[in-house]
Amino acid sequence: MAAYISDTVCAPASGRGGAVALIRVSGPDTFSILDRVVRFRGGNAASAPGYRIKFGEIPEVDEVLVGIFRAPHSYTGEDSAEISCHASPYIVSRILQLLCENGCRSAGPGEFTRRAFLNGKMDLAQAEAVADLIAADTEAAHRIAVNQLRGQYSLRLRSLRDSLLEIASLMELELDFSEEDVEFADRSKLRALLSDARAEIARLADSFKAGNAIKNGVPVTIAGAANAGKSTLLNALLGEDRAIVSDIPGTTRDTVEETLTLGGVLFRFIDTAGLRESSDAIERIGIERSCSSISKADIVIGVLDALSPLETVRKDCREICSRLSPGTDLILVRNKVDAFDAIPPEEFPRFDRSYGVLELKYPAFGTYNLDPARLTAELAEYADRTFPEGYQVLDISARTGEGLDELRRRLSESRAGELCGNNATLVTNLRHYEALRTAQDDLGRVSDGLGHGLTGELLAEDLRSAIQSLGSIFGEVTTDDILGRIFERFCIGK
Repeated sequence: MAAYISDTVCAPASGRGGAVALIRVSGPDTFSILDRVVRFRGGNAASAPGYRIKFGEIPEVDEVLVGIFRAPHSYTGEDSAEISCHASPYIVSRILQLLCENGCRSAGPGEFTRRAFLNGKMDLAQAEAVADLIAADTEAAHRIAVNQLRGQYSLRLRSLRDSLLEIASLMELELDFSEEDVEFADRSKLRALLSDARAEIARLADSFKAGNAIKNGVPVTIAGAANAGKSTLLNALLGEDRAIVSDIPGTTRDTVEETLTLGGVLFRFIDTAGLRESSDAIERIGIERSCSSISKADIVIGVLDALSPLETVRKDCREICSRLSPGTDLILVRNKVDAFDAIPPEEFPRFDRSYGVLELKYPAFGTYNLDPARLTAELAEYADRTFPEGYQVLDISARTGEGLDELRRRLSESRAGELCGNNATLVTNLRHYEALRTAQDDLGRVSDGLGHGLTGELLAEDLRSAIQSLGSIFGEVTTDDILGRIFERFCIGK
């Protein structure tokens, strides 16, 4: 560790553009290098107290402001400085060149945060939260990253690990006195602890689905029959013509993905090929992808064509429902209801959008005589599906925008949206998820071993593995290879 942090590094900490740029310097020779590069007005960097901003000039380059941060009270835990200069690419590159000529080395990706971890300023989970905080583009993602950066997530893991360590130490002690048949670890206490630990680890591991959605967007599949208006709906939600719209069935042959933030949560909308029988080989591939997308989505918007006869709408609904995975939220919408207003008054003089006024005379107007509640009951009975109390099909017009505000509200208030929007501790990192699953499996074997009366030696081995897996999340147990893989994903200057 000492060899790694024995030099001084520098890097730009701001992107191109804007009026002002920031250059960071960190390491044992920070202030002596600064004094060789910057001509300060009054004193020098080496004698300046920490948490000070000094004005200076880099001859023939720029006037700068330099923030002074002394070890250990800095981001990295080392002597550090931040140089504010004009954002000209020439000025930034020239200052970096001068710093390197006077003893600095160009920092690698994430090197400042890596030094902060090595110097004990944050644990590994907090260090990874720095990258998540930089990448956060929604309120939900920002909130989760901030909570993790503050250490709440690590505290829960440390508490779990400490409890397991206590039991493991007693079991290790039993091994030292194995010939005397001494039992230090209370088996009933161990069973209770294992039950609590496994439940907590399972909850954290199960939260990865929602946590991953925070980073990449809650997957929302728009599904339905060909020509039901799925692509028009996607375009209407996005406010732009993202998907090709045509009256020709089968126009969409592959999935089209776009993201939209609603209520501070990122949703990833997936427009799919229409569900129908097709002899076209390319379209069949698209339909297979549609079915796969439905089964993987957190939310499915089932688009039903208001102009189709009831029997067709029933079949289309059952086709969608049959491909849903357990726990998927379903929002059924009846699209094209604006066409109901086009019924000629002389043909249907009493039609007033209250449905149920006249019996259906023209199949072209589909399910116009069924209100949303009645249509919902018809679909539930035919699709053999129970909808939540108060749930009903939502009438929309993707062409005119009718009902879209209510659809956005339902998306924001969906189970997936609520989970992303609350303050629960969620796992957002694949490395953490894999470590939790490993610990979960290890503790499962310990629990089974207790039930079968296995010796403490065998139980201790699995306990040590679980403890190591939990410790690897916040950096209690780690290797240079793991650190390399983690920090290579960071941007330069952080």
